[in-house]
Amino acid sequence: MEITQAQYEQIVHCLPLQRGNVSLSNLNVLNAILYVAEQGCKWRGLPRRFGNWHTIYTRMSRWSKSGVLDRVFEELQQAQIVRLRIEAVSLDNTLVKVHPDGTGALKKTAHNPSANPGADGPPRFIWLPRMLERP
Repeated sequence: MEITQAQYEQIVHCLPLQRGNVSLSNLNVLNAILYVAEQGCKWRGLPRRFGNWHTIYTRMSRWSKSGVLDRVFEELQQAQIVRLRIEAVSLDNTLVKVHPDGTGALKKTAHNPSANPGADGPPRFIWLPRMLERP
């Protein structure tokens, strides 16, 4: 699943302007993100044709934190270029516990759980994009 230059022109207003000496275009990074979403592979598993996986991951992380990815995926769906459904899965240490001996931790003499579970902070989320249908 890759978008073409013509399709990219429809959503280019959602992406930040590239300044300076940039090794990867926004189109190439967007296609790499869509590849990871479709294949479900690790970032390190990206084919070399997309470029350095770490550069792509860093830019995707920046876009995600600033809300650019939300706007891009919304625009892609409105223009009916790509149809994705984003699911959030919450993982925290209450789901999968390892015995303290399994991690080499020292024994604790007293366990003092937090009185307010919300005070421990928000749960961590993993975004899982899923294809609804192929264009």
